[in-house]
Amino acid sequence: MSSDQDLSVGQLAARSGMRVSALHFYERRGLITSRRTTGNQRRYDRSVLRRVAVIGAAQRAGIPLATVARAFAELPSDGVPDQADWQRLSAAWQQEIDKRIAQLEHLRDRLDGCIGCGCLSLAACGFVNPDDAAGSRGIRSTLLDPDPPI
Repeated sequence: MSSDQDLSVGQLAARSGMRVSALHFYERRGLITSRRTTGNQRRYDRSVLRRVAVIGAAQRAGIPLATVARAFAELPSDGVPDQADWQRLSAAWQQEIDKRIAQLEHLRDRLDGCIGCGCLSLAACGFVNPDDAAGSRGIRSTLLDPDPPI
């Protein structure tokens, strides 16, 4: 059943700041849903705006869409995240965000040494090959090749 409150994909894109192609992608991934008009046009319930806002916030925080999809699967039957849902989601994602921050800080603190020396030694470089993990597997410098052998 359609409502005057429903949004076309263009309206949803304009209101959310997302591109139409991104909204179609999210729909294919099951993150948002639409109904079809008799003319086969997509119509989104206004509540989808909230889901799209959560997706955007998660992406800015570096949260993978698969993680967002798992979180959305745990939402109430109407699928609209409320304040309590958002707090639960953000608390669950806090650890992942903290881990990403630690990884980025680790990278930042070692990046200048790697670039400064210029060697990119796979045996010693903590940036490209920490603890020579590739060497223990017998892998050579393919880590730097754009198209490494399979």
